[in-house]
Amino acid sequence: MAKDYYKILGVDKNSTKEEIKKAYKKLARKYHPDVNKDSGAAEKFKEINEAAQVLGDDTKRQQYDQFGDADAFKQASGFRGFNASDFGGDFGNFASFDFGDIFDQFFGGGGSIFGGGGRRRREPSRGADLRYDMEITLEEAAFGVEKEISIPRNEQCPECKGLGAKSEKDIETCPDCNGTGTVRRTQRTPFGMFSSTSTCRKCHGEGKYIKKECPNCDGTGLVHERRKIKIKIPKGSEEGTNLRVNGEGEAGQRGASQGDLYIVLHMKEHKTFERKGDDIIIKVNIPFTTAALGDEIEIPTLKGNAKLKIPAGTQTGTVFKMRDLGIPYLHGEGKGDELVKVEIDVPTKLNAKQKKLLRDFEKTNKKKHWFSK
Repeated sequence: MAKDYYKILGVDKNSTKEEIKKAYKKLARKYHPDVNKDSGAAEKFKEINEAAQVLGDDTKRQQYDQFGDADAFKQASGFRGFNASDFGGDFGNFASFDFGDIFDQFFGGGGSIFGGGGRRRREPSRGADLRYDMEITLEEAAFGVEKEISIPRNEQCPECKGLGAKSEKDIETCPDCNGTGTVRRTQRTPFGMFSSTSTCRKCHGEGKYIKKECPNCDGTGLVHERRKIKIKIPKGSEEGTNLRVNGEGEAGQRGASQGDLYIVLHMKEHKTFERKGDDIIIKVNIPFTTAALGDEIEIPTLKGNAKLKIPAGTQTGTVFKMRDLGIPYLHGEGKGDELVKVEIDVPTKLNAKQKKLLRDFEKTNKKKHWFSK
């Protein structure tokens, strides 16, 4: 009967690599020949290592899943299975072995027996993104504006053009890793000879190193500058509007692309208007005579004063809508409205004549009760 690697490790086909790793670790501890002296322990130990060797490698696991049969998989892939020679001819000393360390390496894909090949040479990293918080007025939000800001950032060194070297001739292939960016190390473990790869310390994974650094940037390829940038604030901007300016972040390493600049907008409090979405709200006081008799008054707007007709009998708290005098829509056509909330201004000081007129008015007023019965 063909081997089922999933059953051997006690996991299902949808198990993650971490779950396979835990299952392998548990079984390896249980059946390691130094711990388990049963006659079948050594064979069982070989079996779980073979299963883990396949399921711990993404490529081998995919091939195995396609065939669904260990024998067919071995025949098609050339995988020879597991034997003691994979671990140097013996199983090593269990007592001196750090399982946690070796399993992390096995499943890390760094050139271990669970495969995956070596690491790629590290590419120069893209520049960092920057954030700038900007305050704007209600008028600037309504009509749009262009502002100039000054931001500190890392920029490409003008002397070496971001190379970090005094000249191009001073950039050489790293002799420690031969330009690969990684170094390979082989060591003996309780499971035999184990090879791993790590980032080259001399070139930090770049595959090249600088023999003579640029004196202007000390080999970093970057200089710290303060840059002035013009920003266009669109009509209809609101609190929290986020503007992205491509390529205005910090410079990347060794000529890599620049990051982006993000402008986050905040609204200054207005002394006259309150904003609610795309509408603006204003409160105005009118004389009680205007409320009673009606009149036409001037109302402040974002574009200057405008006429508003107050009908006779207007009550306090009435809200009038002045269409299209609010904030333009940020996305799409159209504008919000200006909402005018009127409050009736009751005089606190009256002369004798005014008092008499009001008393005469009161006598002729048919509405005697100001409360509901």
